[in-house]
Amino acid sequence: MSRGSRSADGGAGGVLFGLVTAGTLGYLYLTPGGGAIRRAMAGDVQAIKERDPAARGIVEVVTCYSGLHAIVLHRIAHSLWQREVPLVPRLISQLSRFLTQIEIHPGAVIGEGFFIDHGAGVVIGETCEIGDNVTLYQGVTLGGTGKETGKRHPTIEDNVIIGTGAKVLGSITVGRNAKIGAGAVVVQPVPPNTTVVGNPGRPVITDGARVGVADIDYTHLPDPVAEAMKCVVRRMVQLENELEEICPPHKKRMENQRAQLDDEICNLTGFFQGSGI
Repeated sequence: MSRGSRSADGGAGGVLFGLVTAGTLGYLYLTPGGGAIRRAMAGDVQAIKERDPAARGIVEVVTCYSGLHAIVLHRIAHSLWQREVPLVPRLISQLSRFLTQIEIHPGAVIGEGFFIDHGAGVVIGETCEIGDNVTLYQGVTLGGTGKETGKRHPTIEDNVIIGTGAKVLGSITVGRNAKIGAGAVVVQPVPPNTTVVGNPGRPVITDGARVGVADIDYTHLPDPVAEAMKCVVRRMVQLENELEEICPPHKKRMENQRAQLDDEICNLTGFFQGSGI
């Protein structure tokens, strides 16, 4: 490609970017729909300042947070989508995907105070409905389970937190104040005030107290598998002790194997504390 051709392409790209920027600013400041978007943007900025300790000021938030850029572009695209403007909303969503690595279909309905932390790899499907004060971490997918039509993506109610890499699939509802742990795969409805972990997602019901907006603690998420293992080990130790009392030869054999068994129990203890198998 000649230098002249590259210069022409660069000039055309600059003109296109300028037109998109001018059109966006005109829409935001000269139309009623743009006013509603600006009010929602103010709530999104405030949510970032409240939930991210790394946010040091409004200028930094506005200029450096790709999650905010993605939601601003989505709100513009969604407004045009509601007015049945052809093609343009999808082009805006693709531009947002290119710039932020966050893919939000313009048909998705998103409430106020929405926060995507870091955000790379987040995917939000067309029929998703997201309430107020929802927090997503990087790699989250709110997707479908196949080629069904109609409502095929999740409904996320208010004050929900979805951890890194979690997948919420299908036309299910995640109730208010729920938490979904990192890496969970959720294909069943989640009741309100519930923490879900694992693959497939397993709920751990709380005592009904309101779950905090942004206090998810990844190092102390409950693990139903580990709890079941604890129960099995306790029962086995109890049975061994009872058998030693009624069968002295067994007790003698166990003494020879005690060191190896103690090491195995120590390994299981590590599993209970989250170190894996």
